[in-house]
Amino acid sequence: MRKIFYSVGFSLLGQIAFAADAIEGQVERQPVNITAIAMFLLFVVGTLFITYWAAKRTISAKDFYAAGGNITGFQNGLAISGDYMSAASFLGISALVFASGFDGLIYSIGFLVGWPIILFLIAERLRNLGKYTFADVATYRLQQKPIRTLSAISSLMVVLIYLIAQMVGAGKLIQLLFGLDYSYAVTGVGVLMILYVTFGGMLATTWVQIIKAILLLSGASFMAFMVLRMYGFSFEELFNAAVNVHKNGAAIMAPGGFISSPIDAISLGLALMLGTAGLPHILMRFFTVSDAKEARKSVLYATGFIGYFYILTFVIGFGAIVLVSTNTEFLDPSGGILGGNNMSAVHLAKAVGGDVFLGFISAVAFATILAVVSGLTLAGASAVSHDLYANVLKDGQSDERNEIRVSKMTTIVLGFVAVGLGILFEKQNIAYMVGLAFAIAASANFPVLFLSMYWRGLTTRGALFGGAIGLFISVLLVILGPIVWVDILGNSNPIFPSVYPAVYSITLAFVATWFFSVTDKSSSVKDEKAKFERQFVRSMTGIGIDGPSSH
Repeated sequence: MRKIFYSVGFSLLGQIAFAADAIEGQVERQPVNITAIAMFLLFVVGTLFITYWAAKRTISAKDFYAAGGNITGFQNGLAISGDYMSAASFLGISALVFASGFDGLIYSIGFLVGWPIILFLIAERLRNLGKYTFADVATYRLQQKPIRTLSAISSLMVVLIYLIAQMVGAGKLIQLLFGLDYSYAVTGVGVLMILYVTFGGMLATTWVQIIKAILLLSGASFMAFMVLRMYGFSFEELFNAAVNVHKNGAAIMAPGGFISSPIDAISLGLALMLGTAGLPHILMRFFTVSDAKEARKSVLYATGFIGYFYILTFVIGFGAIVLVSTNTEFLDPSGGILGGNNMSAVHLAKAVGGDVFLGFISAVAFATILAVVSGLTLAGASAVSHDLYANVLKDGQSDERNEIRVSKMTTIVLGFVAVGLGILFEKQNIAYMVGLAFAIAASANFPVLFLSMYWRGLTTRGALFGGAIGLFISVLLVILGPIVWVDILGNSNPIFPSVYPAVYSITLAFVATWFFSVTDKSSSVKDEKAKFERQFVRSMTGIGIDGPSSH
C-alpha cells in the first residue's frame, strides 16, 4: 500500500507541476504565480503525509468511519467547522456579498441558525443511538432494509450535489492559480480526494479538516483586518466606499437585491436551518467522539468558530467590492472578475497581502475544498458500504474487511462522478448549489431523523413514504427549476418557477410521514412503538433498558 500511495500521490504532484510549467508562458492575462504554486504544493505534500500516517492507524471499520471514536470535543468542533466552512462559505458567500451586498448574508445566517437545532435536539441523542451513519438511529426502532435503503439514496443525492459546489470551487481556484484547463483542474482534485479517503479514512479527513480550519480562520482574520485597517476600522467608511463603486449603489445595503420573494426567502431559510441537521457528512462527525458530552462540546465549539467566520466573510465581500472590482489587474477584457465572482476573495488576498498571501489563501482555499470533499465522499461511501452493502444486502452479516473494501470502491466511483458533475456545472454559483443540497437534506433526511427520535407514532411505512416523497419532490423541483431546466438543459422557461423548493418539499415530507404513519395498520406498528420507549431511554442516557446496546 505504501508504494501505491507514494507513486499515485507524487505522480499527481509531478503532473501538476509539469502542467503549470508548460503553460507558464501561455497565460497572458493572469501569469502563473510561482509563490502561490509553491505554497499550494507544500500543502498537498503535507496532507499526503498526514494521510499516510492515518492509513497506518486505520485498521477496523470504526477507525475508517469514525476515527476510532477518539477525537476530543474541541478537535471535533474544529473539524466540524472545517467541514462547514466550505468553498460555499469562503468563496461562495463572499461572492454573493460581492455581487449583492447585504443580501448575500442570508446564506450565512441560515447556515448558522441550524446549529442550535443540532445542539439542543440532535447531537446527544444521535451520539447515543448511532454507530457510523444517521440511518443507525432511524433503524434502531424501524425496519432495517427499507429505511437504510432510503437513507443511503437520499444521502448520496445530498453528497453529489454538495460535491458539485466543492468541485466547481476547486476547479476555478486551480484554473486561476495554475492557468490549467478547468477540466484538468477538477480531475486533479478528484484524484486527491480519492487518495485521502481511500487510504486515510475518517482519521485523515479529520486532521486535514482541523488544520484547514485553523489556517482558514487565520487567513480570513488577516484579510478582514487589512480591509478594515484601510478604512480606519470603521464599518461605515467601508460601506460608504462600497456603495460609491458598486453598480447597484445604495441598494446593496438593503434586503431584496438577491432574494425578493418572501416565499423564496422562507424556503431558503428552512432549507439552510433544517438541512444542517440532515447533512450526512456533518452527522457522521458525532460518531468520532467518545460520548454525548463530547458531542455537545463539539457543537458549542463549532458554533463559535463558524459564527466568527461568517462575520469575516461579510467584511471580505465588501472589501472585494472596493478593492477588487476597481482594480483592472483582477478584471478580464469584458470587465468581469477573472475566474468569475467566486474568485473575488482570492483576488482580495493579493490586493491586501501580495503574492505571498495570495499563495497562502489559495492553498487554504484548496485545503478547504479538499477537506470538505473528503468528508462528503466518506459519507457517501459509508452510506453504500455500511447501510446498503452490510445491512441490506448482507443482513448485517458482512465482515469489516469486505465492508471497508466496498467503501473504498465506492469512493473511487464517487470521485469520477464528482469530476463529471463539476465540469457540467462549471458556471453555477457554488453557494447556490450548496443551498440545493441543504434543501434535499432538509426534505429527505431531517424529517425521518427528527421524528424517529421524538415521535412515538412514527412507523416504518410513514418514514419510508415521507422520506421518499421529500426526496423525490425536492429533486424533481430542482430539475424543473430555473438552474437545471434552463441553465443546464437549455430550455427557454422553467416548469417550476422558484429556485428554492424547500418550503414545498419539507412540508410534503412531514405531512406524508404523519399521514402514512397514523393510517398504518400493519402488524409491526405495536412493536415499533414499544421500541420507541427503549430508544428514548437510550437516547437520553446511552444505556438501554436491557443494558448497553450493540450500537
